[in-house]
Amino acid sequence: MLKKLIRRVSIMLLGAGLLINAGFLSTSANADTFANGADIGWLNQLENNGVRWQDTNGQTGDALTILKNHGINSVRLRVFVNPPSDFQWVKNDGTRCLLGYGDTKGVVYMAQRAKQLGMKVMIDFHYSDHFADPSYQDKPAAWANDDFNQLQKDVYSHTNYVMTALKNAGVTPDWVQVGNETNTGMLWPDGNSYNFNKWAALINQGYNAIKAVSPNSKVIIHLSSGANNSLYRNVFDGLTKAGAKFDVIGMSYYPYWDNVDYTKNTNNLAYNLNDMASRYNKQVMICEIGGLENDPTNTYNMIKAVISKVKAVPGGKGLGVFYWEPEANSSVLPDKYQLGACSKVSNNVLRFSTAIDAFR
Repeated sequence: MLKKLIRRVSIMLLGAGLLINAGFLSTSANADTFANGADIGWLNQLENNGVRWQDTNGQTGDALTILKNHGINSVRLRVFVNPPSDFQWVKNDGTRCLLGYGDTKGVVYMAQRAKQLGMKVMIDFHYSDHFADPSYQDKPAAWANDDFNQLQKDVYSHTNYVMTALKNAGVTPDWVQVGNETNTGMLWPDGNSYNFNKWAALINQGYNAIKAVSPNSKVIIHLSSGANNSLYRNVFDGLTKAGAKFDVIGMSYYPYWDNVDYTKNTNNLAYNLNDMASRYNKQVMICEIGGLENDPTNTYNMIKAVISKVKAVPGGKGLGVFYWEPEANSSVLPDKYQLGACSKVSNNVLRFSTAIDAFR
């Protein structure tokens, strides 16, 4: 009788242990799959310009390794079609900005560096020779005179070429964007938002090219203004009706550009995340976020709040949060962009701020 009792208690304890371990493994898996990300498109160009980085404690080191040590497990890399040879671009207002080494060679190099550190990779196709965003969706010069049938072939060919180059280099992207901040379409004027059918056709060429090379890569459609639910409903209602194929809805979230503190519209962001996930049955992700370099405490709190909102999306559909260019500081950029996560120590020496600790 005593032996049976001991055996029964042992089985119960073993079962409880298995349940505890299963719960722990499940929690660990969720932690491992959530993307704590950084867009590092400028990094290699800044390195070649002589910029060096320090950790938050003042110790000099490789910027990508520093980010990993602070919890970054994923990187985002943009790719252009035929960027200028000096990887600089002058906007319509005369502002000069760095593009980063966003040709195929540069993207493959940085993707390999990230993979060597065990990081996941997102590829962001701009389908332009320079930055594409809500103000600029310029066709690449080489495609400028192509009719729409050829333009679709251009999208497929370029996407397939870059994806194949990555695959041949041993990199399989976890996520791939077809277009960047495409609030009003891509490859204007053909793929503008007034013609969802043409826009969807271009998206589908990118989607098909991605899946042909890397079937498990998740395809993202990315818009800016993540707290603007009406924008997202309008775009994704139109694209869905037109038959656009995608796996993830990506958002940019910059309270600075919205002219508000993050505390004023994170609930709007959360509402939009949840609405997109349920309305279209898609996964969601913050592909870009950023705060002022001179207010790291506010930026830290914002990142923490946004990560919490994304993780709270029902059904585990919130995939991650990416900081746009945390290795940047206005002192080393011609356009003085000030939403990086570094402070200036001296000429060409930057120190990461405590804002990046939010990803730990």
